[in-house]
Amino acid sequence: MGGGKKRKSLTQMARAQERRSKSRSKGKASAVTGASSGTDKKALRIVAPNPMDNRIRKELQSMKVLTPYTVASRFNLRLSVAKNFLKELHTRGIITYVSGGRNIKIYKPTEQS
Repeated sequence: MGGGKKRKSLTQMARAQERRSKSRSKGKASAVTGASSGTDKKALRIVAPNPMDNRIRKELQSMKVLTPYTVASRFNLRLSVAKNFLKELHTRGIITYVSGGRNIKIYKPTEQS
């Protein structure tokens, strides 16, 4: 019952190898033209942006609510880095703590006068 997998003949293995090499060459051609397969993941940054940068501050001020997920998706960061970034912004007084529990913290930008 079950047994092992049936071994393919030499010609069947050669045909399968040719099909694989053709599909790989097509994949390389589409990568050169810029088409993506949709399953590629972006490399996330590990270093948080500089909180004193004016461009970063303007972007944060334009957001209504700051959660780790929104910051991570906006600045292309990992969630753990985004959490630490929000803590640092809070200690510097750039954002204020609104609500949250153990897992998620919600902040909002401070009003600039």
